[in-house]
Amino acid sequence: MRDILLKNGDEQYENIEKLLEAIPTPPWRSYAKKDNKITYIPNSNELEIVKAAIYLRRPILVTGKPGLGKTALAKAIAKALDLGKLLHWQITTETTLKDGLYSYDALGRLQDIQLAEKDADIDVSIESYLKLQALGTAFASTDKPKVLLIDELDKSDVDLPNNLLHIFEEGYFEIPELKRLKGNKTKEIETLDNNKAKITNGKVECKHFPIVIMTSNGEREFPPAFKRRCLQIELHSPNKKELIKIVKSNLDIDIKEDDALLELFIQKREESDENIATDQLLNAIHLRANGIIKESDFDTLKSNPLLKTIFKPLVD
Repeated sequence: MRDILLKNGDEQYENIEKLLEAIPTPPWRSYAKKDNKITYIPNSNELEIVKAAIYLRRPILVTGKPGLGKTALAKAIAKALDLGKLLHWQITTETTLKDGLYSYDALGRLQDIQLAEKDADIDVSIESYLKLQALGTAFASTDKPKVLLIDELDKSDVDLPNNLLHIFEEGYFEIPELKRLKGNKTKEIETLDNNKAKITNGKVECKHFPIVIMTSNGEREFPPAFKRRCLQIELHSPNKKELIKIVKSNLDIDIKEDDALLELFIQKREESDENIATDQLLNAIHLRANGIIKESDFDTLKSNPLLKTIFKPLVD
């Protein structure tokens, strides 16, 4: 077992540390890189819809099967427009609107108030325990619009999409913990991108409407009123030429249109009703480039047990 695990191509390494030093990390798995996501290359139609959403100040609903690049599209927009770090709000079945607006550490403040009775240097100001979250940070931005990714909205509670529409239409929200303070109070609250937002009387008003990307894997339908207020992009599986560009962009590897591994990926994708993600091809290309998968013809690759695992459909 040891010999197999420590072998890379024709070379044998004495330990796992030497092996990991010798082989390159896939770009999208490098924790040392700030931008370690798979690069997405939008087509002209998708770019036109994004442009229209910016002009109309409307959110974009991006649908499609898992692994097509819905999340990567949002990151590509933030990078292309130089709008800073992408604000990412991951949705679950328990997510509420408040989760995306702000958080309040009430328990932590209560504990500090008790400690402050003996230590006057402890600051128990309420603003120290508040933090704007992804949507709240996007609304509070004063210098330029932010790109906000609301990921997997189809997993949300039934009321969340309409709640989102309401706040997008109103253009503001209130923080009750600040609003109940007496007098005209302006407080500085920490944001998710490590800045400070000045908030007066607990009201956070949208200065620059964010570029909002909401993704859905199609696990539920949204109300017509919700769809009407969004611009929609449905992602489709990239064709052969687009796949070649994606491989080049992410791995800096040139492959030809008759590449056997590429042909096998496309065949498996068609057989599985497109339930194979693009990054599964990148995984296979990366392994081949590092000698784990040997160069071979189409029929030999088709029977390769490792490739059967790598190209396994996401949905049976």
